[in-house]
Amino acid sequence: MIHPILLCGGSGTRLWPLSRKSYPKQFAKLMGDESLFQASARRLSGDGFAAPVIVTGDPFRFIVTEQLAQVEQAAMGILIEPEGRNTAPAILAAALWIAKTDPGALMLVAPSDHVIPDTDAFAATVQAAVPRAQSGDLVTFGITPTRPETGYGYLELAAGADAGADTPQTLARFVEKPDADRAAKMLAAGNFLWNAGIFLFTADAIIAAYETHAPALLTAVTEALSNADPDLGFTRLDPAAWSKADDISVDYAIMEKADNLAVMPFGAGWSDLGGWDAVWMESGPDAQGNVCSDNATAIDCTDTLLRSETDGLQLVGIGLDNIVAIAMGDAVLVADKSKAQRVKEAVDALKAKGSSQAIQLPRDYRPWGWYESLVIGGRFQVKRIVVNPGASLSLQSHHHRSEHWIVVEGTAKITVDDSVQLISENQSVYIPLGAVHRMENPGKVPMVLIEVQTGSYLGEDDIIRYEDVYARR
Repeated sequence: MIHPILLCGGSGTRLWPLSRKSYPKQFAKLMGDESLFQASARRLSGDGFAAPVIVTGDPFRFIVTEQLAQVEQAAMGILIEPEGRNTAPAILAAALWIAKTDPGALMLVAPSDHVIPDTDAFAATVQAAVPRAQSGDLVTFGITPTRPETGYGYLELAAGADAGADTPQTLARFVEKPDADRAAKMLAAGNFLWNAGIFLFTADAIIAAYETHAPALLTAVTEALSNADPDLGFTRLDPAAWSKADDISVDYAIMEKADNLAVMPFGAGWSDLGGWDAVWMESGPDAQGNVCSDNATAIDCTDTLLRSETDGLQLVGIGLDNIVAIAMGDAVLVADKSKAQRVKEAVDALKAKGSSQAIQLPRDYRPWGWYESLVIGGRFQVKRIVVNPGASLSLQSHHHRSEHWIVVEGTAKITVDDSVQLISENQSVYIPLGAVHRMENPGKVPMVLIEVQTGSYLGEDDIIRYEDVYARR
C-alpha cells in the first residue's frame, strides 16, 4: 500500500482575494465543484492507496475533516503543526508517525493544492516509480515543461537520462527558479523538468536521509511527535519541541544533499496554480482567450479572466486585454495578467493598512459550520450563521452583548440558562446579556439563522466557554 501524505498549510497570498490566510487556496473551489484538497484526496485514493495522512495547522483541522467527509473519505491521521515550519519538518513528522507501525511503508508526499487532470496517468506514473522507491531511493516527480516558466524550480537530468521516459531517471541537480532567459535556455536544452514538489520513498529511507543530512531537525521533530497531544482524533505536535525545528524546505534540507535520488518524469498535465495567470490557463480560455465565471460577462475582451465569487454580484468587463479581475463581497482585485505573481504585494500593502481583508475571508469557518457578517454598525452586528446537521456551538455567555436569533431554515435546539426549547423556521429567541446559552442543530439538514447582536463590544473574544465538544483552546 502507498500512504499518501497531503501537506495542507499555506499562507493563502498568491490567489488573493479568494484565497487568504484564514482559508488558503487548497480549500477553495477553484477548478470545479470540489476544492483542490478534495480533488487531491480523491486522486490519491482507491486501489493500492491507504487512507491519507494530513499535515495541517490548527485553524484548518475541522475544515480538513469536513471536506474529506464531503467526498466520503477519512484520514488515517491528522498531524497538527503548532506553526508552519516549511516542508522538511512536516514531511519528517509524517514519516516518523507512519514508521511507528510500518517502517518500510511507501509514502507519497504531495501538496494538496495542485491540479493534475489525468488521474489515471498520474496513478500509473506513481506505480512505475514504486520499485525504485522500494529499493531505498528518494524519488521526486518532474513535470515535462511546456513553456519557459519562471515561477517553478527545475530538475536537471543526468547525462544520458531521458526526460520523456516512463521509468525513473538519474537526477543531476535541483535548479532554483530561473529568470526568463535562463528558463528559455533550459526549455530548449530538453533535459530539464519542473520540480513538482511530489516525492515517493519509504519511511525508513527518508528518516535515514534526515539522520545523515539534518540530524538536528530529526531530534526536534522526534521530540515534537513523542510529546504530542492526542486531541479528538488529531495529533497535536508539541509546540516547544516544534519551535526548535528549522524553518526549511525538504529540497534544501535533504534533496539537494542526498546521493540516492531519482526523478520520475510526468508529462500528462500538472499545475500548482501559483497565480491567477495559472488559473486562467488551466480553466481553458475560449476562442478569444477569455475565462468567465457564472456571474461574470466579457464584452470585447481578450485573454482576460473575470471571476465573481459572490452570488448576486455581477462582474462585467468591456474592452479588456490581458486582465485578471476577481470580485468578492469585501475585496476586488484588478491586475495585468502578466503581473499576477505580484498579488502578494497587495496582501502586504493591506496588512500594513490594518485591513482585515488581507487575511480574513468574510465567511468564517468553524468546527460546527460557518458564519458571515451581513451588517456592522457602531453598537450592532447582523450575522448569518449556518450550523451543520448534528453540530453544536459551545455553551457560552457574553459580558458586553445581547443577541436575538431568528431561524430561517431548519430547526434549532436553543439553551438559555435553564430553558431548552426547539425553534423552527420564522421563530425567534432573545439571549439576554450574561445569559448562558447554546445553539444546536438536531436535524438532518443545515440550520440557518440570523443573529442580531447589540452591545458596547461585539468582538469574537467576548466569549466565556463552559462546555465545548470541539475542545477549542
